[in-house]
Amino acid sequence: MIRIKNVEKSNLIYASISGKITKEDVEKIHPLIHNIVKNGNKVDFFFELVNFKGYDLKGLWEDLKVDTAHISDYGKMAFVGEKEWQQWAAKATDFFTSSEVKYFDLNEKEEAKRWILNQ
Repeated sequence: MIRIKNVEKSNLIYASISGKITKEDVEKIHPLIHNIVKNGNKVDFFFELVNFKGYDLKGLWEDLKVDTAHISDYGKMAFVGEKEWQQWAAKATDFFTSSEVKYFDLNEKEEAKRWILNQ
């Protein structure tokens, strides 16, 4: 499940993610990406992963389609998680994008916020 959180930075999508990501979850984020891009900005992401279990099949497919369509629209990505495999997933994301991607442990959440907000 993805829960979008409000932030003051206009090009940032901040989401708390738990359980499995579904197609409907990805469909919540896609219009937000479009709104940021139409204003001429790169999209930054802050993903807080707590009890995250990955994707269901339709969610994975939808995410791949969105990422393929917008890969050059992404800026910085902060992944804040609790498991080693999440760190590896963030590294894989970094490999496949031109974005600046960083992984932070949950206890480094404030540092991650400073990094994504450039403070």
